[in-house]
Amino acid sequence: MSLQTTTSHLSAITKVEVFRVPPRWLFVRVEVADGTVGWGEGTLEGHTEAVEGAFLELKERFMGWDADNIEDIWSHAYRARFYRGGEVLMSALAGLDIALWDIKGKRLGVPVWQLLGGKVRDRCKVYGWIGGDKPHDVVNGAKARKEQGFTAVKMNGTESVAWIDSPTILEATVERVAAVRALGLDVGIDFHGRVHKGMAKQLARRLEQYQPLFIEGG
Repeated sequence: MSLQTTTSHLSAITKVEVFRVPPRWLFVRVEVADGTVGWGEGTLEGHTEAVEGAFLELKERFMGWDADNIEDIWSHAYRARFYRGGEVLMSALAGLDIALWDIKGKRLGVPVWQLLGGKVRDRCKVYGWIGGDKPHDVVNGAKARKEQGFTAVKMNGTESVAWIDSPTILEATVERVAAVRALGLDVGIDFHGRVHKGMAKQLARRLEQYQPLFIEGG
């Protein structure tokens, strides 16, 4: 038996499992013939069952394929059907792709970042998530992150399930951001799609003075 045949046999995909983790996460576990296991994530909020269905199709299609041939598997998954792309398929395909790279790294004994070209920096600035569904949570969360050594945070721009659809709510939103900036922290803001179009420009103008790192989900 040739080395190539042996390698292909040992890296054949033998099991694909999907796991839901509350409140929204979806993970895929892929195992190959030699027992190596790779993990990937295919989370798509609000469409978990649909992505699970896509994983089932991918499982049936690629069982027994050589997990080392990541690009071949990706290309077949994307191109072998008439309708391509879309959030559901691409989320499942991303999860499978991550798991296959995890397997390759483990089998070669190297971290995946080395396989993808190596590092470009030794340090990376990060921010801490503070939530903020309730007004008092914002400042308390920001203070806690600052005590942990963070210099930047990401926060909810508004209270839970609240639309920014009036000047009053807009001003309350600006006050939340101002309170965090007053602590000496940089801030990124996530609005989770709660900003009405008519208020978006006004909101951006009012927030400009606080120099947000980014405004997400407007």
